[in-house]
Formats: sequence, C-alpha cells, structure tokens
Amino acid sequence: NRLEIENLAPFAVDEHKKKWFKKVTNVKQQVVFGTMYYITLEAMDGDKMKVYEAKVWDMPWMNFKEL
Repeated sequence: NRLEIENLAPFAVDEHKKKWFKKVTNVKQQVVFGTMYYITLEAMDGDKMKVYEAKVWDMPWMNFKEL
C-alpha cells in the first residue's frame, strides 16, 4: 500500500543519521513474520541530495518497526 510505504520511508531516514526525507524512488516487499520492505529513497544530507537503500521490517500488529 502506497500510504504505508510513504510512512515507512521517513521512519527509515529518521533512524539513519537524521537526514531529511525527500521521496521514495523504488520499493520491494517480502512477506515474512511481518513485512520486510526494501526501499530506495532520496534524502537531503545537509545541502546535498543523496540516494539511500533502506530495509525496514514492519509488524504493525505488534507495534514494531526496525531499520
């Protein structure tokens, strides 16, 4: 679901060095015990735009997210 991914991407950026989230450029997901999202995103690092790869494990019924 696109809205869920748009919420997970900023979480990934916040968890990794407090960058500023810009946009998701690609995402893959794998259903395990929860869902593993492989997210390619753009984020600001100071005044430079950079591309990052993030892997987020999400189990919403347990209120659990991990980068």
